[in-house]
Amino acid sequence: MVYIRGNALDYDRWEEEGATGWDYAHCLPYFKKSTHHSLGENEYRGGNGPVGVTRPLMNNPLYHAFIEAGKQAGYPYTDDFNGFQQEGFGPMDSTTWNGMRSSASVAHLHQQSAARTNLLAETGCLVTRVLIEGGRAVGVEYRHDGQLKIARAAKSVILSGGAINSPQILMLSGVGPANHLKYHGINVQVDLPGVGQNLQDHLEVCVQQECTKSISLYKWQQPKNMVKIALRWFYNQGGLCGSSHFEAAGFIRSRAGVSHPDIQYHFVPCQVLDHGRGTITHEAFQVHVGQMRQKSRGYLRLQSNDPTQHPLIDPNYLDTEQDRWEMRQCIKLTREIFNQPAFDEFRGKELRPGLHCNADDELDQFVRQFGDSTYHPSCTCKMGTDSLSVVDPVSLNVHGVSNLKVVDASIMPSIVSGNLNGPVLMMAEKAADVIRGRKMLKPAYNVPVYHPPTLQTQR
Repeated sequence: MVYIRGNALDYDRWEEEGATGWDYAHCLPYFKKSTHHSLGENEYRGGNGPVGVTRPLMNNPLYHAFIEAGKQAGYPYTDDFNGFQQEGFGPMDSTTWNGMRSSASVAHLHQQSAARTNLLAETGCLVTRVLIEGGRAVGVEYRHDGQLKIARAAKSVILSGGAINSPQILMLSGVGPANHLKYHGINVQVDLPGVGQNLQDHLEVCVQQECTKSISLYKWQQPKNMVKIALRWFYNQGGLCGSSHFEAAGFIRSRAGVSHPDIQYHFVPCQVLDHGRGTITHEAFQVHVGQMRQKSRGYLRLQSNDPTQHPLIDPNYLDTEQDRWEMRQCIKLTREIFNQPAFDEFRGKELRPGLHCNADDELDQFVRQFGDSTYHPSCTCKMGTDSLSVVDPVSLNVHGVSNLKVVDASIMPSIVSGNLNGPVLMMAEKAADVIRGRKMLKPAYNVPVYHPPTLQTQR
């Protein structure tokens, strides 16, 4: 539910990496088209789009302490991470509306498409391969209710399986690295070595601090109180269940000379262990902090030619010294922020990683043990024209196969500096105009973007 677009320079970088027409000026109108914002429309925010975006209430004082601590540590304040200035500390928008998740499903299928006679959505299906005849995609083969079925395509086949399933389906269909496909007994339709390569994700760790006042969400994480707030939400979609609780955030640069933020903070006024599966033990607050643009590159490969078997995935986190250095900085700079005066009345002992963890090798070990995916896999079928590109950036067609398109996070040339929900919504809106042959929205060439005034001398 986090709504973050990334930085304007991410999209200008896409253009430089070969994704023609995907610079910030061309993407901003589609960011606006995809959403409507609780604060209304401006030159950055949408006013009439299908997905609702809400500015948080930030009723808990710990949110304000976090933002103030960021300012006290020397970072700027920003009132909109998706507007003029991403860099700094401030409130974080979410894809919620009236206390409910405003997902792509809710915004499009439930509200706009339910009455369409030309839409059939089937669930419980497993696509086994795209049918390719004479270099042209003509349909898909899939399993449903124990039967093998075929859906024929009058125009195009559009894969939107995400950064894991889209390259898997392509390889099962004979589109991918030829030697790898032959090894698994798959007939090669197109030798595309980039399918499954270039895997990128955001690695993060949690830095946890004990809270000395009973103002965190600790008591509400107890079973009997969870029932209370759930009943409140079912009654009128209000109360604590009407928020994701990631309401404050920060984007900073790890060192001078970095053009735009490469470290992201998600702040939450409670303790979270093992993605919510662990038992909560303390009144606490924490940040999820991680690097935004890793240098390491992972990959995805088939385990076999059986579509029911999961692919083999190696994200290859921390493969470079720069990535390891940045993750150490994430922890060190977080400690500096948590030790600002704004937290004096709330700050107890450091719970994780703990003050015994200080040396670089100790920090590296902590990251390796407790580092988590932020669920942002991307870039495995990247747009471009180089030898590892998979998708044409103008038509969104897979190279070498006509009438086969991919639209999801896998076609990003490189990962953006933020969460992927908002960028994928934008990409889908832009892709819809491409696929339908509509005139593209007018580029927003003159919209200003923040540049750090002391770029080369200060982080």
